[in-house]
Amino acid sequence: MSIRTFSRAALFVGAVSVATTAANAGPLERRVVRDVTLPAGTVLPLTLDSYVASDTSRIESRVRAHLRRAVIVDGIEVLPAGTPVSGFVTQARRSARVKGRARVAFRFTSMAVDDERYRGETSSVVRQAPATKKRDAATIGIPAGAGALIGGLTKGGKGATVGSAVGSAAGTGVVLATRGKEVRLGHGAPVAVRLLRPVRMTI
Repeated sequence: MSIRTFSRAALFVGAVSVATTAANAGPLERRVVRDVTLPAGTVLPLTLDSYVASDTSRIESRVRAHLRRAVIVDGIEVLPAGTPVSGFVTQARRSARVKGRARVAFRFTSMAVDDERYRGETSSVVRQAPATKKRDAATIGIPAGAGALIGGLTKGGKGATVGSAVGSAAGTGVVLATRGKEVRLGHGAPVAVRLLRPVRMTI
């Protein structure tokens, strides 16, 4: 057999082999692409991945979270569980010594799906520390009572009045020197927000 004849035979066998492999592989799978819209008002159940606190966070500090469960629209899973979202702190106010409860607020502005980032404005998460008026009243009242008791023992009725006034002043001083409770949300804290506007996505 000549070299030319051998080469043609080899090419023929190779072509048959490639055709057989392609036939066995079947048609190539095509990814179905859909354009979907997350309507305004869609609830996003989230788990925080960032630490947020009224006494340590700063306005515009980055806040990250992820979806606790998938978001489904018309039977289609649009956002799978674990989808990362990001936003920022919009308010951070630590507690005051006299008036003003601690408060922290943040919202989300984007989400990532299949390496594509989509903008999506959400409602804000707002947390405020509980009031401390009852505790403050008790703090002032205890020294006042003790002062009245001591004044009454030493100088009678007039002494009780003076002692009560002195005790109240001492109690007020304690309140002025003590800040109220702070608001802190750690990693893993559950929160929920709503989309303020529709978000168009390709999935």
